[in-house]
Amino acid sequence: MHPNAQTLHRFYTAFSQLDHARMAACYAPEATFDDEAFSLQGREQVAGMWRMLCSASQKPGAAQHWKLEFSGIEADASGGRAHWQARYLFSATGRVVHNVVDGVFTFTPDGLIATHRDRFSFWRWARQALGAPGVLLGWSPSLKRKVRSTAAGNLKKFLAQG
Repeated sequence: MHPNAQTLHRFYTAFSQLDHARMAACYAPEATFDDEAFSLQGREQVAGMWRMLCSASQKPGAAQHWKLEFSGIEADASGGRAHWQARYLFSATGRVVHNVVDGVFTFTPDGLIATHRDRFSFWRWARQALGAPGVLLGWSPSLKRKVRSTAAGNLKKFLAQG
């Protein structure tokens, strides 16, 4: 197995165990992360997001819903990919979400994640996470902007708390 594939395996194993510290250790200091909710620069922001999300999934009432499965890990010197599915309780609404995600990565020469881009159906996610508003507006750029803005604000508050 290529060392970069081992990095991805380490990352997703830690994610399945909600071990944000081991997840953060897989990223380079200047790493970037993008998905439908976040656009982050640097390991501090990326690690903070994973810490926030892992912490929410470990809370009483949420932990029973947490499950992550990953597959299709492929990587070489130039990049990598992985498929993962998470089941979790979306804390803002208390609704259970089953998110299906494909991740694409690049790596530093020393095998750390340099760029991480997760892609998933925002409309599918919004229907599950937000209920009726997600069903009606999950396709709209305005709802996506609102979710991104709320996520960024939540992360900023979380990081400020230490």
